[in-house]
Order: sequence, then C-alpha cells, then structure tokens
Amino acid sequence: MSSETKRREILDAYRFRHATKTFDPDRKIPADEFDFILETGRLSPSSIGLEPWKFVVVQDPELRGKMRPVSWGAQGHLPTASHFVVILARRDVRYDSAYMKRQMLEVKKYPPETVEKMMTDFYKTFQEEHMDLNDERSLFDWASKQTYIALGNMMTAAAQIGIDSCPIEGFDRAKLDEVLEEAGLLEDGTYGVSVMAAFGYRTAEPRPQTRRAAEDVIRWV
Repeated sequence: MSSETKRREILDAYRFRHATKTFDPDRKIPADEFDFILETGRLSPSSIGLEPWKFVVVQDPELRGKMRPVSWGAQGHLPTASHFVVILARRDVRYDSAYMKRQMLEVKKYPPETVEKMMTDFYKTFQEEHMDLNDERSLFDWASKQTYIALGNMMTAAAQIGIDSCPIEGFDRAKLDEVLEEAGLLEDGTYGVSVMAAFGYRTAEPRPQTRRAAEDVIRWV
C-alpha cells in the first residue's frame, strides 16, 4: 500500500468519526475488534513511559445503571453502547512512589542504580520544578493528561475499522468515584476517573463535520 493510500484512509477515518450520542443497542462489536481497540490504548505513549492508566470495560447493566445518575453526559450512551470504557488515572505517580519504581524496574527494565538516580534527581526535578507538580491534584491531572493520548488513539483506531465512539467528560467526578470504589474498581483509591468513552454503531448519519480552517490553527515559524 502506498503512502498516499494510507494517508487517505487515515484521513477518511477522521472524517468518519463523530461524537455519537446514541448507538444501535442491537449491534455488538465483535470481540476481536474491540480487543484491537483496547490494544491501541495499551500501546499508547505516555510521559516518561509511566502508563498511569487502567481501562475498565463496563458491560454489567446493573453497574451502568448506577453510573447513569451521576454521568449526565452519558445518558444516551450507557443504555445503548456496545462497549463502555471508563479510563482511570493513577494517583500514585509522584517521583518517589512505589509504582514509579516498579514501572522503571519491572516494566522498562532499567538497572537499579539508574532507577535510583533518575527518581531522586531527574524525575524529582522534572515534576517539582519543571512541571510544578507539587500536590495530589496536580499529579492526578498530569496522569489524566496521559490517558487522553490513549483515548484519542482508541477512537481513531475504532474509526479506521468502522466503529463509532464518543468521549465523555460529563460526570460528577466525586460521585462517580464513589460508585466505582463501591464496585471495587478503584483499588482503594489508587485510581480515579479521568474520562470515559462509549463505542458502538451509529443509528443515524451525523450532520456534516465542521472544523476551523487550517490557516487558523497551524502556524509555521
């Protein structure tokens, strides 16, 4: 396949994608296709390779029902989406956390002496001085930023195989955290809700896509 053909297919997928508000409840995404979507999220990049996320696929109708009263932006999605994903962000992402150390040693396979130096020198400076991440909320927000990279990749991947999606921020964060904590999904406060996404098949064609002109959003210097 030529580069031109690939570029055209990718742009066609972006033009196909729209924020689907309700889905066909009778059409389910094949398991292998949704596994593919999840894999694009898992393989997504993150700042310093921290992977501060978890993808919770909520298929239980009872749990979806409990989420709905505190998720005003998902009223049409929770009852109809083939697959509904809550993307969680880690709260324990400070430079000296056990999670940070484990990620560097066990996942990234850095030598122990390198990890100790990076955590106490580079990562400390990066977080506290360069990024001003000096409290629990700013660290959680930083972790949440990384989840949006995965979210974008998952929605684009879905569009490339003809599956609709919608990102969802319309929820009461504290109350939704309570619902998910009660269901045992936040691992005793290790995680918090970052963003949600619904996947399925549209029931109607959307209105034509609109975007600002390229010259308004791109500047070469």
